[in-house]
Amino acid sequence: MQATTRPVLRITTNLAILRSLSTTPRIMGAGDLGSTKSGFMAEYGTHCEIDDVISNHPNRKDSFAKREAAHEGMYIREREMEKLERLKAKVKEQRKHMDELDKHLEEYTKNQGGEQN
Repeated sequence: MQATTRPVLRITTNLAILRSLSTTPRIMGAGDLGSTKSGFMAEYGTHCEIDDVISNHPNRKDSFAKREAAHEGMYIREREMEKLERLKAKVKEQRKHMDELDKHLEEYTKNQGGEQN
């Protein structure tokens, strides 16, 4: 009699099964919301007529993106105005300090005496 040995467990290494369980992280840039913009497929994907209409539409940006861009622009302008006000105040203080130094210099040279004073 011949003894045949069979493995207790059969492990199948079907690559299709292993690949379906693997995941890749989504790569996003700074400020990305996680979804594609409207008209994305028209620019980079299919050649469908409806996609061409969407991509050539002047208001292709969705309203949320427009609102977000406007809010961001307003925030930046406010911060720049605050910086400008602080710089103006600092220049005013420096000018006042320079005037005081000029005044002290005039008093010092006046008290020196001599022929030129």
